[in-house]
Amino acid sequence: MIFQIISRLLIRYLELPSSNNSSVPTSIFEYLKQTLQVGDVLLVEGKQKFSSAIKYLTQSNWSHAALYLGNGELIEADLKLGVIKVNINKYQTYHTRICRPVNLKKQDLDSMIEYVQKRQGLTYDLKNIFDLAKYLFPVPIVPNRWKRRVLEFGSHDSTKVICSSVIAQAFQFIRYPVLPLESCVDGKNKLFIRHHSLFTPSDFDRSPYFQIVKPTIAVGFNYQEIDLNQENRMELNYE
Repeated sequence: MIFQIISRLLIRYLELPSSNNSSVPTSIFEYLKQTLQVGDVLLVEGKQKFSSAIKYLTQSNWSHAALYLGNGELIEADLKLGVIKVNINKYQTYHTRICRPVNLKKQDLDSMIEYVQKRQGLTYDLKNIFDLAKYLFPVPIVPNRWKRRVLEFGSHDSTKVICSSVIAQAFQFIRYPVLPLESCVDGKNKLFIRHHSLFTPSDFDRSPYFQIVKPTIAVGFNYQEIDLNQENRMELNYE
């Protein structure tokens, strides 16, 4: 009972807006909706306090990941609600990035989507919430060599999830690599599946097996149609 009360208080705190967020969308939202394909991973630069902790620890812009199901729907792990479906409109004002798996067979894609949809209803790993909170009261300095170990979030309970782990598990289910570990065995380099608790949103960005898709380019970008003002501007206005 006490644990649940503390967890709810922490969730409420972690979902507060971050004081140092200045991210803005870098593509037109309609272009994003036109470009997304089933199976795409949508990375999100969040605007809450827990987003700041993840971005600090991963040294990247990306604090959240969701999987596109088609028809404007994403599936993701939410702090309070667990694994749920949400509409793409939720991220209309967010900085996002599309990471696309390459050459997926339709049978495997269908299997992956079916697998991840069956994960609906699983709850968010509360231990992950405590792990995140440790780095916000206040945010400490964590040496780079420790960051990956720090990010082994959660209790490893298969019925509990975090945002990147549920998506990583879906790809591992069809044996599609995200960011496997490489090791030399008997003089040969071999790839090994990384435990799902070790994945972060930025791993889909770093992965050599996912294509980064820019909506502005995908819809047919022509630099000659851009009307650029010749006046130099040094200041940036995010208002």
